[in-house]
Amino acid sequence: MTGRLMLLDTASLYFRAYFGVPESVKAPDGTPVNAVRGLLEFIDRLVRDHRPDLLVACMDADWRPQWRVDLIPSYKAHRVAEEHPSGPDEEQVPDTLSPQVPVIEAVLDAVGIARVGVAGYEADDVIGTFTARATGPVDIVTGDRDLYQLVDDARGVRVLYPLKGVGTLQITDEAVLREKYGVDGPGYADLALLRGDPSDGLPGVPGVGEKTAAKLLAEFGDVAGIMAAVDDPRSKLTPAQRTRLAQARPYVEVAPKVVQVADDVPLPPVETALPRTPRDPEAVAELGARWGLGGSLHRLLGTLSAQA
Repeated sequence: MTGRLMLLDTASLYFRAYFGVPESVKAPDGTPVNAVRGLLEFIDRLVRDHRPDLLVACMDADWRPQWRVDLIPSYKAHRVAEEHPSGPDEEQVPDTLSPQVPVIEAVLDAVGIARVGVAGYEADDVIGTFTARATGPVDIVTGDRDLYQLVDDARGVRVLYPLKGVGTLQITDEAVLREKYGVDGPGYADLALLRGDPSDGLPGVPGVGEKTAAKLLAEFGDVAGIMAAVDDPRSKLTPAQRTRLAQARPYVEVAPKVVQVADDVPLPPVETALPRTPRDPEAVAELGARWGLGGSLHRLLGTLSAQA
């Protein structure tokens, strides 16, 4: 993969589109298509503003992988709508968003934007693996701060974090992470592990919030250094910190594999080059007419064709 690679955390973006575009935006048959049109407009703006050479829409083939649940059973447990013993659990998704996801997938495929999801892995893991394999700069577009752990100035890896739509993005590099959290990219994973994350069902270490976690990491380097300090009576941990960390040791020992994104996902062969013309023009025309995608789709196609 040569050139600037843009990786889309697709579900994160279509959720934002769904809540940012009125549900009154509908197909001719009355079906809401606000997430579909909103996502197409997001991609159009991202391509125009950041001009990637390569583009991949990364998908959640399994939003709650069993191997993570086995380590921390509370992982995303509060977001389960229905359990499926033979496959991925069903996530709580608004009723009018679920039917739009297959439409999004069909449109991306017809346009020719690479779409990659791998069984047993989240989109974060797909993003982590593409990032690890990239030979050029990488822009990760996500509303999920977990992916801050991939930020790496030396390799040109940034996170474009939407503050308002995708017109206003926080360009997250190591300077931003140090200013806001006092850590670098890998340090953010340790910070998240210690602090916990209720939205992902990660308990964290009781009594260790974000500021305390940042101070501990500044003093001891990483989670391994902090836990070594727990066992060192000469370390500068307070008695309360030492007790809390010691009691949380079972969690701390397994949490890194849950919190850290995978970088060894078996990716399928895929054409990642930014498409200049639609892969399937007939399907694009049919989908555009059936779902009333109008200007959103036409603008994206125009932007793609204009990229030199």
